[in-house]
Amino acid sequence: MASSAPGAGLPEYVTRRAGGFYRSANPSTKLAIAALEVVAAFVVPGWPGPLLVLGAVLATAAAARRLRGLGVIALAASPIVGSILLVNLFLLPGASDPIARFGPLAPTWSGLWFGLQTAARLFAFSAAIALVYLTTAVDDLLADLARRGLGRRAIFVVGAAVQMVPRTIERAGEIVDAQRARGMDTEGRFWQRARGIVPLAAPVVFGALTEVEERTMALDARAFSAPGRQTLLRVPADRAPDRVLRWAAVLAVVAIVGLRVAGRLG
Repeated sequence: MASSAPGAGLPEYVTRRAGGFYRSANPSTKLAIAALEVVAAFVVPGWPGPLLVLGAVLATAAAARRLRGLGVIALAASPIVGSILLVNLFLLPGASDPIARFGPLAPTWSGLWFGLQTAARLFAFSAAIALVYLTTAVDDLLADLARRGLGRRAIFVVGAAVQMVPRTIERAGEIVDAQRARGMDTEGRFWQRARGIVPLAAPVVFGALTEVEERTMALDARAFSAPGRQTLLRVPADRAPDRVLRWAAVLAVVAIVGLRVAGRLG
């Protein structure tokens, strides 16, 4: 099986080959680092956690030449983050320090502060996970998980989840091109673009369901449910620095969680 390119389905500038240690690190090491960053972003109280994580992720992405790729991910996540910020700004329970009043609505300083912290944590979480995806071939990740004993059904779930977003984007682009070829106006003003979403949604959903059926048939033809362990023809390298860094990240996760439970982190 040919190795799929990191970030397949995203623009070319996202999938360009990057150098540096992180790019060539073992996939499990990257997952351990991402787990440490996610735990630090959500467990460390206040601003230090998410800000340190964002700084570390941006520095790593710059070294791996993936800053523009993270920009694409941040742009995609911005509507969700914006909605969370607005909800906390106006509806944070117990907030009693209004910034101003607009009829029945009163944004609060506490809601703004909490919303900004939540947005920073979500951006840190999405950036940490996205950096693993942008610098790791899916085949390498799945092969490494299989080598470490993860079941084939769990590996299939992980692979399907990782490949779902880029494949959906690719399918939506194909459908839009087909609609343009048939004379449908998918450009122009906002309302024209909004009208184009309705005829786009059904083909995307039905195409995804059809692809699931086709993938199920392909897995059955390849003896997916056969007993016994699979034979891996190629596995990613796992060097000594990878193992040291991976275990250091795991121990750091345990230490952060332990300190938070003991009340030493505020």
